[in-house]
Amino acid sequence: MELPMSTIRNNPRRLVIVSDYQEGCFEDAGIPSADEYESRWRERGDIEIPRQRNVAVEGSYVERLPLACLRSGLVDKAEVWTHWRGSEPPPPCTRTGSPLARRSFRINGPDAPFNSNDMLGFIKAFGAPDVLCVWGLGLSEEIMVACKSSFKIYNSIDAPALRIPPEVSRHFDLVLTGAEWQSREIKGLHPGMATLVLPIGPEFASETMFKPLGLSKVYDVIYVAAAQPYKRHDILFEALARSSQRLKALCVCGYGDMIEDLKGQANCLGLEVDFIDPPGVPYDEVNRLMNLSRLGVVCGINDGAPAILTEYMLAGLPVLANAELTCGLQYILPGTGRAKSAAEFHHGFAEILDGLDLFAPCQEVLERWVWPHSIEKLTAAILSTVKGKQIFGG
Repeated sequence: MELPMSTIRNNPRRLVIVSDYQEGCFEDAGIPSADEYESRWRERGDIEIPRQRNVAVEGSYVERLPLACLRSGLVDKAEVWTHWRGSEPPPPCTRTGSPLARRSFRINGPDAPFNSNDMLGFIKAFGAPDVLCVWGLGLSEEIMVACKSSFKIYNSIDAPALRIPPEVSRHFDLVLTGAEWQSREIKGLHPGMATLVLPIGPEFASETMFKPLGLSKVYDVIYVAAAQPYKRHDILFEALARSSQRLKALCVCGYGDMIEDLKGQANCLGLEVDFIDPPGVPYDEVNRLMNLSRLGVVCGINDGAPAILTEYMLAGLPVLANAELTCGLQYILPGTGRAKSAAEFHHGFAEILDGLDLFAPCQEVLERWVWPHSIEKLTAAILSTVKGKQIFGG
């Protein structure tokens, strides 16, 4: 859904996306009031963000949705906000080559949903964004009220449909979910609330980031997943041990603190598994490593719909997913992969590897889930609401 050229608007529309990412260490120091922060922000002034339209939709799952909104013309400017634990956050910035402005705001304390007098002061000084996207553990009700005029979108990015209390979730205009059961759960709590099954990771896939390279295969199986318990590497290792063929696997871990435990598990089972330790490798190297592999796996159960589902597929890999995966099984189609229980996971290896010609995962994603399809769905969902029509003039 292509909107009119954004450059013709006198008042540019601004989108802000707030993750629950935090940096810095808490300090035993007083917290200025929102009014004091407002004065500080007015004195410093705001950074100028140039309007951009022809942007590349690339980067992390947090970045691709706002970039798609810029590219489509839904908004004119976009920002990523994160939380800072210390007393003096780094100054706002724009990274070289990125159209996204980035700000960190001091939070008042460790408890979620997070409150920030700093953020409230900024909103009082410069106004609420036209679109406020909140991911994960959420923002305080005080901030939600301060952004009353914004079109507010929430996504938990996890297995629970909501990771915020009802007094906060009731302020959202649209909730993006990872599965139909999540949408039903939200509507049961907030009757009439608009929902859309559109998990931001796999749905805003970028065909310029992940693609087939035609490389010779070195690994039978690749698992790109954090070195954390909920990713259930144990299911992968047990299946490799039970496989009728000796398979070679690669585990790529971008973060997580159990990498040594994983290596120990694989070693105890006598498996042929290579590891790439945290902090992992750049996206282009992840794509190359996928292209050295024959199939990708998603082993978790209590997991949101991970972005890696469609990223594997764009690289040309069919996916073997845990049949009990809480969110994301809608991406496992006859042409993209197979879903097997933990007990049957080893049979999935054989079924896929013995019939690789039956799969066309890259084409399936290009036809369904790359970002141009998803931004159309998101725009239509926004314009289907009264508030969305008021803000966007639909």
